[in-house]
Amino acid sequence: MILQLFKKRISKPVISDFSILGTDMHSHLVPGVDDGADTVETSLTMIKGLMELGYKKIITTPHIRPDYFPNTRETIMTGFEKLKKAVASAGLEIELECAAEYFVDFEFKEKIEKEKLLTFSGNHLLMEISTFSPPPNLYDSIFQMRIKGYQPIIAHPERYGYYKVDEFSKMKDFGCMLQVNTMSLTGHYGKPTKELALKLLKADLVDLLGTDMHHPGHLEVLQKATKDGSVMNLIAGRKFKNATF
Repeated sequence: MILQLFKKRISKPVISDFSILGTDMHSHLVPGVDDGADTVETSLTMIKGLMELGYKKIITTPHIRPDYFPNTRETIMTGFEKLKKAVASAGLEIELECAAEYFVDFEFKEKIEKEKLLTFSGNHLLMEISTFSPPPNLYDSIFQMRIKGYQPIIAHPERYGYYKVDEFSKMKDFGCMLQVNTMSLTGHYGKPTKELALKLLKADLVDLLGTDMHHPGHLEVLQKATKDGSVMNLIAGRKFKNATF
């Protein structure tokens, strides 16, 4: 039923790229540090693709997750400096910034208390949670982040299908922002994920869209999306906060 609310008989998208957003604030472009770009060459391919899609600024956010990607500020920023040099050598005129996507586990609370976390545009901090079950310490972590002066952003809430829309509204009440993946609107992650993304949009809970790009295959999904009126007109009809970063 929710999909029917967003269907429009418009044969042509009203926008042809993502320049209306301006900034992509979720991607994995630092080579060799997580499950994103594996080489500098791959990173450059994806950055060129994002530029062609209309983005003027890219905030790349490698994973920090002790069980899979035990990155630190040092490992991420060292890789990012290499990426910036490669971008400059390639003559690409794009504004680049780097932060991280933090996984909320029991170690995350200790990170909040003891470390200077990687943020973007001031105090904004991107965080993800398990796609399988709710973390027992989510609201405690949110509370600690707020005390420390961070602005929490929940990455791809539509992928946490164990939650209802009301729970995400509660997260907003606790001071979080919500970032939906653009590819979720295409059905790339499956029908349930798309339906939840649309419900969140309908409830006016979504602050940001991010590509969450990991590899050139994702670039192809986004390129196809620009030809899809149901996706592009949905984006054009809402005011997201990407351009403020």
